[in-house]
Amino acid sequence: MTDAKGDDGRLLRVHVMRYNPQDANSTPHLETFEIREAAGMTLYVALTEIRETLDASVNFDFVCRAGICGSCGMMINGQPGLACRTLTASLPKDITLLPLPVFELISDLSVNTGKWMRGMAERLETWAHGVDKDVDVDKLEERMEPELAQEIYELERCIECGCCVAACGTAHMREDFVGAVGMNKMARFRLDPRDDRSDADLYELVGNDEGVFGCLTLLGCVDVCPKDLPLAGQIAFLRRRMLKEAL
Repeated sequence: MTDAKGDDGRLLRVHVMRYNPQDANSTPHLETFEIREAAGMTLYVALTEIRETLDASVNFDFVCRAGICGSCGMMINGQPGLACRTLTASLPKDITLLPLPVFELISDLSVNTGKWMRGMAERLETWAHGVDKDVDVDKLEERMEPELAQEIYELERCIECGCCVAACGTAHMREDFVGAVGMNKMARFRLDPRDDRSDADLYELVGNDEGVFGCLTLLGCVDVCPKDLPLAGQIAFLRRRMLKEAL
């Protein structure tokens, strides 16, 4: 695309939330940066150009740049998404970037998703229970049907980016809500034959308003999950298990 000046690419206006909660003199505000769009440009590339050529103090997170680590989650024109997976060509010329809500703000677009995820994992004990610590590593693991292994793998694709939490109405109202990411992990372990927890144990952990019964079924998590995980189906699965336990 060529503008009136004959330059290639649109002139993008990127409005970035600036705020450092550790600085008493810092106040939340939007700062606007203008950059020239390049072919195949992602928001990660745009932010990197801003930091390298306009303002080195802009804070945002990244690691893999390939939609695997989940570090670059942010609010993109009002919707949670990954900066490395979002092409600027899919957005208007004016792009507003805010940090993901719910999580602790570090600075600008950087939030501490790791602290929230660790707290959730410890509460739900999201690891296989009943696995012998003295297991013989040279012994072949018990065979699992390929179909079941595929079901478990599908849920393991969660990258804990926090987008589903940021899009969740309940998570905005309840600090103790485990979110779709937490319930996805519990559904995964209910499928795993190596985990010896019972439905009663599951009910104890997520059979309450902090878990499945706190979900408003707005499906915001489904709309924004960058891995297209079957989150709604897993919440429904857990609710059926809760009903079975109650009866």
